[in-house]
Amino acid sequence: MDIAVGSGNPVKRRAVERTCPDAQVVAVVVDSGVSEQPFGHDETISGAVTRAERARASGEFDLGVGVEGGVAPFPNGVGDDSDLYLVMWAAVTDGERYGRGAGPSLVLPDRIAERIHAGEELGPVMDDVLGTNDIAKKEGAAGAFTGGRLTRTGALESAVTAALAPFRCDLY
Repeated sequence: MDIAVGSGNPVKRRAVERTCPDAQVVAVVVDSGVSEQPFGHDETISGAVTRAERARASGEFDLGVGVEGGVAPFPNGVGDDSDLYLVMWAAVTDGERYGRGAGPSLVLPDRIAERIHAGEELGPVMDDVLGTNDIAKKEGAAGAFTGGRLTRTGALESAVTAALAPFRCDLY
């Protein structure tokens, strides 16, 4: 099976490779069609779907996979109205069917959420706070927030696994 991942980020490619160890996985740089810092579930899901579609359309691939990280509040009584969560979504398409799945959600520390609310992007904020470079291509915010117990690759792998469910189970 040939799978295109709609991103040049090695963490996203690795998450798909771990989920599909018998597949040929190729990274294809595509535009997500959403802002650099997706805000809310709708924008984050839209970015993942657009990446999946554009990746698959870029060549002769069985599946296109899009992975998108964003920040989102959880309205309706979950947390404080100002709480923001790191969220991750994946989408998979074979050109006809779609699968979508979410990874874990982690509440952002207040001092980081304040900067996101002010318009900054999570990756650069994390790099600034931690004194790192390109954390999004390494352990990610998920790794930092969990003391390395959940890496960005592992978190994205769960989203990709969930998005692949319609392609792996006859119940769909």
